[in-house]
Amino acid sequence: MPDTPAPPLPRRVGAAGIALIQRFEGCAQLHTDGMVDAYPDPATGGPPWTIGWGATGRDTFHGGRIRQGTRWTQAQCDQRLEEDLARFADEVAAAIGDAPTTQNQFDALVSFHYNTGAIARATLTRKHIMGDSKGAAREFGRWVRAGGRVMKGLTRRRMAEAELYLA
Repeated sequence: MPDTPAPPLPRRVGAAGIALIQRFEGCAQLHTDGMVDAYPDPATGGPPWTIGWGATGRDTFHGGRIRQGTRWTQAQCDQRLEEDLARFADEVAAAIGDAPTTQNQFDALVSFHYNTGAIARATLTRKHIMGDSKGAAREFGRWVRAGGRVMKGLTRRRMAEAELYLA
């Protein structure tokens, strides 16, 4: 009797993950003319500048980097989110390999990585790979600091990610 193949592992962020990311990133600085302005990092009051659904770094529409004065349309913000989600999902998939992973776990890991960029070095990832779901869920709560201080928004986000991870 042949072995039944395992179901495919999730490799794209699902609806719950997208909703979580959008909830915490928001699409801030939307003006009545439909344009969105970049804003400074809440922890530093400066770099990294962010725009749309949490995009930082390269300005894929105008060249250079996202900085003070960068303006995008809502459609550009949505396009960049889609591109970033695919990239972060690929990075999470590479980091966790073939570790058994539910869609909710994958979505929570993508949200975590989208915000921290730390999937490859986090103890959270190692615990997930080892199958220690409860230990991995506790690790989300260690990532609540920015600029050297605990941020309420990060605390709420990590709690939501841990809840989704365990759902």
